[in-house]
Amino acid sequence: MLLDKKTTEQIPPLYSREHEHDPEAVISLVDTVSGWRWYILEFDGKDTCFGLVKGQETELGYFSLVEIEGLNSRFERIVRDAAYAPTRLSLLMEART
Repeated sequence: MLLDKKTTEQIPPLYSREHEHDPEAVISLVDTVSGWRWYILEFDGKDTCFGLVKGQETELGYFSLVEIEGLNSRFERIVRDAAYAPTRLSLLMEART
């Protein structure tokens, strides 16, 4: 499991910050093989997250924790970035990684 209950309780609910100009991404997940990153801004409490994805492209959108965890079925390649501190979306958009 990528996120425990205590962690998910720190993430604002879906749509709660949609009118904020520059919200903070609270959690970062990283694929240790490809370098892809998922920055979580909001969470529905079950599976669906909204946030910034940096992979082949950088884009805002919805993603599924279940699908991401499915990539870990054989190897623990996707992990929570323990060194990550909440960061404003504008700064993440500017950063290279």
